Amino acid sequence: MLDSVPTGVEPDRAAVVEAVLSASRVLVAVAARSLAEVGDEVTLPQYRALVVLVSRGPQRVASLAEALAVTPPTATRMCDRLVKKRLLRRRTSSEDRREVHLSITPAGRQLVAEVTDRRRCEIANLLAGIPAKDQAAMVELFGKLAEAAGEVPDQNWAVGWEL
Repeated sequence: MLDSVPTGVEPDRAAVVEAVLSASRVLVAVAARSLAEVGDEVTLPQYRALVVLVSRGPQRVASLAEALAVTPPTATRMCDRLVKKRLLRRRTSSEDRREVHLSITPAGRQLVAEVTDRRRCEIANLLAGIPAKDQAAMVELFGKLAEAAGEVPDQNWAVGWEL
């Protein structure tokens, strides 16, 4: 399917785009399966909001909306549901009552940890069939991909973010 890559992209780059696209389909399937067990609790967009709060710490609604690429009213409705489920905590700023800060609760942090652990196990099983030298190259290359996307590495996620 190299012909589906944007016009003007060199053939080698097109092959890289297709390889990453293929890998992304695998990883999306892993993510969907790992979230399925908590599907009654949260939707995929709600889960992504929890992940942003775990990885980046407390956020204003507008900042969370920007990180999720949704409008502030959409983020507000999403957070209303997560607050009702006791996965998020909402606090009004003491300086400006219009400014609302969101932070994850211990229950929300636990949900993210459980889903992440399931994903980690499934990915480890997939990697068992790949030679060690290729896995070493994957560490470097996926790290560069995550960095280019602005992703915060798991080991840098804050452990005790609070407002």
